[in-house]
Amino acid sequence: MTAPLEKMKQYFSAHPEVYQLIKDLIFSIIVVAVIALALYVYAGVWTPVVAVDGTSMLDHMHEGDLVLVQGLNRGAVRTCEAMINTSYLMFGDYGDVIVYYPYGNRDRPMVIHRAIRWVNESEPMWPGGPAAPASGYITLGDNNGGILDQQSDICLMQPVRPEWIHGIARYKVPYLGYLRSLI
Repeated sequence: MTAPLEKMKQYFSAHPEVYQLIKDLIFSIIVVAVIALALYVYAGVWTPVVAVDGTSMLDHMHEGDLVLVQGLNRGAVRTCEAMINTSYLMFGDYGDVIVYYPYGNRDRPMVIHRAIRWVNESEPMWPGGPAAPASGYITLGDNNGGILDQQSDICLMQPVRPEWIHGIARYKVPYLGYLRSLI
């Protein structure tokens, strides 16, 4: 067993640049792993970051923004309706922005929209609207002209159930989402 180790030592002695490259790669992998672990501990969900893809949240979120999310086990969703008379603003408006899978389908891309209100089963989803088939959140993109997700093909006639929610958006980093999307 010592023969292979001796050969490696001899090789690295003769090629210190290769040895340095390997050390740098190992160090970089450890740094990335520590950052990923710290993000997971903070967020409580995997993946703790999502990239904004689209314009439905303009002017508060832009395509290419990288958004850090926290799981529902880290805090409750505060809806726009509940926060309207408070000073609680998130991404430029009242209430939390949530990231969810439409209809709970994990094969579909996640949606990042604002939680407008909570409705219980059989309550109208909007004034004069149909009864909710289940309890959940009514959601809206800030740039969707007032058309709720439940009035469009995003989540037609279905409130967003808590189990469909990936997390609550907490912070954003402009442009870094483009890098995540490329990867």
